[in-house]
Amino acid sequence: MNNAAQTTVLHAEQVVKTYQEGRNRLQVLSGVDLKVEQGDILAIIGASGSGKSTLLNLLGGLDQPSQGTVHIAGQPLTCLKDRQIGRLRNRYLGFVYQFHHLLPEFTALENVAMPLLIRGEKPALCQARAAAMLERVGLGPRVKHKPSALSGGERQRVAIARALVTEPALVMADEPTGNLDERTAAQVQDLMLDLNATLKTAFLIVTHDQEFAGRCPQQYELHEGLLRRRV
Repeated sequence: MNNAAQTTVLHAEQVVKTYQEGRNRLQVLSGVDLKVEQGDILAIIGASGSGKSTLLNLLGGLDQPSQGTVHIAGQPLTCLKDRQIGRLRNRYLGFVYQFHHLLPEFTALENVAMPLLIRGEKPALCQARAAAMLERVGLGPRVKHKPSALSGGERQRVAIARALVTEPALVMADEPTGNLDERTAAQVQDLMLDLNATLKTAFLIVTHDQEFAGRCPQQYELHEGLLRRRV
């Protein structure tokens, strides 16, 4: 999204998630509210098992809340069919995970171009945009390398490029540096902060890294099913 005016990319209201395990009812989220504006960068921290990944899946339309609503670009996900949600994700959202999930048989260029091909763009345009984004994340010379020929940090840069190639309004990152050594993690964090500043793409980052979270202007903590802004 390249609108000059600030717009609300994501809005969650009173999101509840409950699981039924036999006779036991487990409530993971207990009424979460969150708003992400264009260009924001937010970090969500919380103890292991606090529901951070569950929340990210709900916000990204990968799962449905038990109660509450999630809006992406003003559209309520609960009113949409799976195929419509998929199109909405492809248009407005990008995803980065702790493990890169790159397709091993394809090159870095082909992996990054994949979301554009799924969208139905012309192959030549897909490759050109993928190459430009790989250049942007510092991997211009590595476009023809397959994941097995890349370092852990390079694979994660490819994953970030893949998330950004569709020019999403928001990138959701689930422990994006959790599988990297300290030096490489710092480089990937620097990259994400720089891309947020220069591209004005919003980032919503789930992390256990307190230092990384501290570099984000907005910080939230998920505790006992509730999301609270840290001051």
